[in-house]
Amino acid sequence: MKVCYFGTYDNKPRNRIIIKGLRQSGIEVYECHVDIWQNTEDKSQLKGIFSKLRILLNFIPGYIKLIFKYFCLQEHKVIIVGYPGYIDMFVAKLLSVIKKRPLIFDAFLSLYDTVVNDRKIVSPNNIIAKFCYFLDKISSRMADKVLLDTEAHIEYFCQIYGFTHDKFARVFVGAEETIFYPKENNLRNGRDKFKVLFYGQFIPLHGISFIIEAAKLLEQEKNIEFTMIGVGQEYKKIRELADRLKISNINWVNWVKYNELPQYINESDICLGIFGSSGKANRVIPNKVFQAMAMKKPIITSNTLASQELLLNKENAILCERASADSLKDAIVLLNKNESLRKHIAANGYSVYKEMCSERVIGKRVKEVIMKLTQL
Repeated sequence: MKVCYFGTYDNKPRNRIIIKGLRQSGIEVYECHVDIWQNTEDKSQLKGIFSKLRILLNFIPGYIKLIFKYFCLQEHKVIIVGYPGYIDMFVAKLLSVIKKRPLIFDAFLSLYDTVVNDRKIVSPNNIIAKFCYFLDKISSRMADKVLLDTEAHIEYFCQIYGFTHDKFARVFVGAEETIFYPKENNLRNGRDKFKVLFYGQFIPLHGISFIIEAAKLLEQEKNIEFTMIGVGQEYKKIRELADRLKISNINWVNWVKYNELPQYINESDICLGIFGSSGKANRVIPNKVFQAMAMKKPIITSNTLASQELLLNKENAILCERASADSLKDAIVLLNKNESLRKHIAANGYSVYKEMCSERVIGKRVKEVIMKLTQL
């Protein structure tokens, strides 16, 4: 079976994991790709008219190259448009009609929900918001099948855009297993400090203010130490909050390279997920949760509709109340004082990861979608 993985998709783990998983499942993947997002880690943080114009201008020659590349490809059964392929879908749909090939779109998440509801970059009445809504709906409608990361996201698309559930397939995010895997000496081994790790792009979804407030509540626990890695939309606000609270138990690291993250994860005792109060926070399981599980590390994250699809409190994670510094504080104290529970959660989290969201399982899931579409 041969498939075309198509688009201007970015160099994020989501695309790499799906491609690798497909290849592990015996699918031959031809990448028809032009990178217009080079050196753009966080698209929402593009500053200035010239940086935005540069990206827009990249689309025109990019699509000319894509179309040329596509017609040079060997025969294939299916076209898969990688994330974020909302605009790519217009070109892909035309090609799928010409070649009479089924079209799969990895929407992954809602563009409108991210830009308007979660990050609040524009108001719902803004023309950009309306365009994002249009892109979500029309790009999904053009696909024969749409991939999303959780059932909660599928329910959102059905409610907001009027689709039926059979339009979608859930494909968990997973982790890149050549980078994130269990390492030796990943327990405390007599260290004085109990290390709590968070890393991310400091976006509203993460609810980082609740981590900061929890850290303040834990200042009297002298052995607990936080490490916060990242920059992004809310970084300035978060640092100002930490300064006002005069917090002394947080180490700040602006950014580390992707392949250096496992070192920080391995040196931590627990990893933190997300704690935001937005609707999107209720619908996603972020990369960091899968990466911690893949490295056999105990994770604390919010009890959400999405997390309940994969995680069980005190079995393979600690699920605390959303948007609650007190609940997060209690969860950290619980794991700090209970080594056997930490080991139990770490081991079970790793088992669930291997069973439900490894690269192999993700590849098998997407392969099932392909087989149904091609009726093989």
